[in-house]
Amino acid sequence: MTIKVMTANKAISEAVKLAKPQVIPVYPITPQTSISEYLAQYVADGDLDAEYIRVESEHSAMSASMGASGTGVRVFTATSSQGLMYMHEVLYAAAGMRLPIVMADANRAISAPLSIWNDQQDSIVQRDAGWLQTYVENGQDALDSILMAYKISEKVLLPSMVCLDGFILTHTVEPVEIPDESQVKKFLPPYKPKHAFLDPDWSMSLGTLTDPEYYMEARYQVEEAMEKSIAIINKVTKEFEDIFGRKYGLTENYMCDDADIILIAMGSIASTIKEVINDLRAKGEKIGLLKLRSYRPFPVKEIAETVKNAKKLAVLDKSILFGMGGAIYNDIKSKLDKETYGFIVGLGGRDITPKEINEIIEKTKSPVRDITWIGLKGGQQ
Repeated sequence: MTIKVMTANKAISEAVKLAKPQVIPVYPITPQTSISEYLAQYVADGDLDAEYIRVESEHSAMSASMGASGTGVRVFTATSSQGLMYMHEVLYAAAGMRLPIVMADANRAISAPLSIWNDQQDSIVQRDAGWLQTYVENGQDALDSILMAYKISEKVLLPSMVCLDGFILTHTVEPVEIPDESQVKKFLPPYKPKHAFLDPDWSMSLGTLTDPEYYMEARYQVEEAMEKSIAIINKVTKEFEDIFGRKYGLTENYMCDDADIILIAMGSIASTIKEVINDLRAKGEKIGLLKLRSYRPFPVKEIAETVKNAKKLAVLDKSILFGMGGAIYNDIKSKLDKETYGFIVGLGGRDITPKEINEIIEKTKSPVRDITWIGLKGGQQ
């Protein structure tokens, strides 16, 4: 084990090198680009024995990932924003074919207007594609989540998307612990599927035309796998803790046991919220944070158990479902009978400050509307 100072993009690349994928089809896009550059360098230097495919587009990157995964090898790719939107068609196919691809998404706003800065809209709009989605808080979380994603996906046979906030994490330098290769091999042995789809000795068709007699069953199998993945995630995170000593789960609960108000959020914003909670706790205010690590599967039981004693919930969304509020807000409202308020924050890289988090808490105490935009120039009409 060594500790190095690095960006989250570098941490992702280190994790991929340790996971030893055999095929890496990738197309660069800001702020993901350095992931593809690091991996290209590893392959060129002989540090990673993989086929690095320089494709012409993100659609091709995912298509090549599917073909490679179908042969029974471990695969990695990465993208962001418009690139992920371009992949959209193929994401559904990868999940429907039950291919355990792992992809990093450097969360970035989508056009128009054009923005290279962070929010979570790009991955949120893929939430129904059948991919597992994990949102990370820092570089260490990013590295660890890639390793866990491979083990989870290869057990449940669904692809995984590890989402990290663009620039806020991708380009921010912090200490990250890199585990020893022997530890990783113990946790994540080489991928040996029972059979490969694209095998000349055991041939079968993949993604073929399916008539109404069987299509629903195929969709149900993906749904069933998504539901069963909750137990797999819990098992894998426990195995990870036993080997590496770092604890993860579907959610992280911060001072929620006696909280009157619980904030719900995903990604790097959780670090800022924790600092605000520390200050408010010192003043006697009972505020907590429920951080969603897993967005798909959506951990309803874990959320319900965490918030059962809270009086109010404040949901922070770095995305917008036009006409409906934020995606997480809508998921929470549809599943829980609890007084809940939604806040749209940080779109297009807008800073979310401790002052604004305090404002969210105050607005939750004395609500004016169900959905509030925070930091909006000129205010909300």
